[in-house]
Amino acid sequence: MTAKKFKKSCLLLLLGLSLGSQTALAETLTVTYAGSMGVVMDNGLGPDFAKQHHVDYQGQGQGAYGMARLLAAKKVVADVFVSITPGPIDVLKQAGLVDQAQPVASTRMVIAYNPRSRFAPQLAKTGLTTSLPWWKILTEPGFRFGRTDPTSDPQGQNIIFTLKLAENYYQQPGLAQKIMGPVINPQQIAAEGGLLTRLQAGQIDAASGYESATRSAKLPYIVLPDEINLSNPDDSQQWYDKVSFTLTAQTGQQKIYRPQPLVFYAVVLKNAPHPQLARDFVHYLMSKPAQKIFKDNGYDQPKGKPF
Repeated sequence: MTAKKFKKSCLLLLLGLSLGSQTALAETLTVTYAGSMGVVMDNGLGPDFAKQHHVDYQGQGQGAYGMARLLAAKKVVADVFVSITPGPIDVLKQAGLVDQAQPVASTRMVIAYNPRSRFAPQLAKTGLTTSLPWWKILTEPGFRFGRTDPTSDPQGQNIIFTLKLAENYYQQPGLAQKIMGPVINPQQIAAEGGLLTRLQAGQIDAASGYESATRSAKLPYIVLPDEINLSNPDDSQQWYDKVSFTLTAQTGQQKIYRPQPLVFYAVVLKNAPHPQLARDFVHYLMSKPAQKIFKDNGYDQPKGKPF
């Protein structure tokens, strides 16, 4: 090998090592989020932010209360947590891990259904202006309904509130129990990240859902009145605040659950490995490009104030 070729080979080797080192040192933003946000986070917001800031992105979704408890116990370490409803954020505030949370999007409760279900033709005819009530179809023999665990996931709590509100709105005492059975019903309950997957696979006929996640999954759904869908803070006093339910907490004590607004909040964790990157991500979630991604995936604009 000539001296000229040897010198060129050395330069190429050094360049390769330099590029490899830069790749190895690239920062990785870790975002934990409510499991229903999997599509918009991992296919939209996360990659878009990573591309803009030349970093890697890693997302992890789970029921928001379950994730909050893991973060509070430091079994999971992340830069940012995005929750649905304020409750899981309060878990982290009590653990001294977060300060102010920022509203970044909102949604409403719907009933999603499988278009290939034998009940789909009936469900497709229901709505706000039809005489065929959606709730009556959900009580028919053989109907398979799915929801998430109310002990670990706000959506699991919210469908209970929705069905209890439906009892009042449609004047149908006992309707919630007819649809759900007991509050903790293993035949209906699935992990949040797997509920819509079960629905798409045809294992169930319909399921509770946030409009945002349901639209992201491109599933048909039943639109519910504001009086029961938990989307309108103006309905809190007259409707939402009048329902509650009780469960046994992990401590063994009885805990009363009450509705909270269906708003998504983002917060930087105090033990974030990349605090500045985490702040940049929360700021990004409120930007026009991020809000467009939210909108394209079925999310509404954020409601309420930071808390």
